[in-house]
Amino acid sequence: MSFRRFFVAFLMLAAILVLPQSASALLPHSTTKRLDDGTERITYRIGPLTVTPGQNRIAFKPLTGVEKPSVDGWITRIKPNMVNEDGSIPLSSKVMFHHGVWLNFSRQDATSGGQERFFATGEEKTITRFPDGYGYQYKASDVWLLNHMIHNLTPEAMTLYATYTIDFIPADSPAADGIKPVTPIWMDVDNGSVYPVFDIWKGSGGKDGKFTYPDDADNPYPNGVAKNTWTVDRDGVLLATAGHVHTGGLYTDLYLQRPGARYAGPKCVQPKAARPPNRRNIRRYGAKLKKYKSCKASMPSVKGSKVHLFRSQAHYFEPAGPVSWDMAMVGTRDDWRPEVKKGDVLSMNSTYETKLASWPESMGIMVVYMAEGEHGTNPYRKKVDYKGQLIHGHYAENNDHGGKLPVVGPDPTRLPDGANPDGNPFTISGFSFNGGDFRLPGAAGRPPVVDEGKSLTFQLNQDDINDEIWHSLTSCKTPCNKSTGIAYPIPDGKFTFDSGQLGVGGAPTVERTSWKTPADLPRGTYTFFCRIHPLMRGAFRVK
Repeated sequence: MSFRRFFVAFLMLAAILVLPQSASALLPHSTTKRLDDGTERITYRIGPLTVTPGQNRIAFKPLTGVEKPSVDGWITRIKPNMVNEDGSIPLSSKVMFHHGVWLNFSRQDATSGGQERFFATGEEKTITRFPDGYGYQYKASDVWLLNHMIHNLTPEAMTLYATYTIDFIPADSPAADGIKPVTPIWMDVDNGSVYPVFDIWKGSGGKDGKFTYPDDADNPYPNGVAKNTWTVDRDGVLLATAGHVHTGGLYTDLYLQRPGARYAGPKCVQPKAARPPNRRNIRRYGAKLKKYKSCKASMPSVKGSKVHLFRSQAHYFEPAGPVSWDMAMVGTRDDWRPEVKKGDVLSMNSTYETKLASWPESMGIMVVYMAEGEHGTNPYRKKVDYKGQLIHGHYAENNDHGGKLPVVGPDPTRLPDGANPDGNPFTISGFSFNGGDFRLPGAAGRPPVVDEGKSLTFQLNQDDINDEIWHSLTSCKTPCNKSTGIAYPIPDGKFTFDSGQLGVGGAPTVERTSWKTPADLPRGTYTFFCRIHPLMRGAFRVK
């Protein structure tokens, strides 16, 4: 279905969805806990969502009346998750909430002009909370939609629910008096794209082993229009933000540029060494040095007319480092209040590590929440980019790291040569690379041989194409045969290659169903896996 046809269908459906729902219909889809300050903490279940075997596609779910509040009010906190039918949380090594974007069709998006994107989550499950006195204004008549991408890493079908827990203050509650509205500002290094991803390749960064997008990219915006910027169209103050990155991501940075603005912060004078170095002079020097360091710590980070507003760091709980989803982002403090003016330009970038592995289909997003018409801190005069606070701790569903025993197959480097194919492609089906899959028994699992300078071809099975089961062939470090988990295997092959998600039908596929191995590989045995279904492993040999 085309994007235009989808939205026509959605708008027709929306008229039905906003009809009042019975009280009994609310019970299975939400639970409410009343907090001491009059806030209602409500958990809503969106679904059921039928997840097909191996699914990894973008889908849209209009929210019915039982999947969102029934009265007007204010949302002050949002916590996302995904659960099984019984309410348990599935392991991230089995299924991932790749992304969820909540859209409000009753309002216009600040940076795209389309429907308002007011909240988003990825597998890191970032919690959004606004400072006291602020909230996202909700109308019961608002038409909501969830753009979701659920990644089933297994061959088994699943029935799941997307959930979100909100702190909600009804509009007629005394606790709602004086609450001020926030406006979501969607910042994205590839803003406006249906699937805003970019590829980071192992070894592509500088000497520090880092790659920043779009700064280090070669022609990231071919039409000359930077997608990572937004020209502020109203005066106000920024209240809260946190970044979103994929595995391998280190941080996102937010900047502001104001025409004609310059550094206006304190002038910090470094004290001269104590002369003569007696006790009294040394004591005076120590006091001056302390004052100087305090001054330096309060200096805003300004280069020309560009000031740094915040860095959202990725904190990895993963024992192996930045190679899995076992992490949380750092968000802003409650006193983060940089003031912005109409005509300012906000921009952002995203930084990934490049020493450990490649990171295809990466993202860099920051949803910034703004209060219009208010005053805050002049970021050119006073530092605002202080270190933030960790959004949440380690989640138990990320405990299956992989990379251990039992192995999924033999070491393919020790297997005898397989067949030298006659030019016919290997068919990818049944969650197996078939002729190139070293998990298969006997001669079927031996690495096929290709002559140096030539390629092997892999082709998606028609049934997988019909069922929208996408696969990739992505290089991994040999022997690439240990247990599957969120941190193993990863795209860390000595020689980098990646087919993209083979399939057709738009993002996230590469719109083709076959792929050839690189013809310029030196002699040796090469292992690969499927990024979408990492239980799949394969190998081939160049001779």
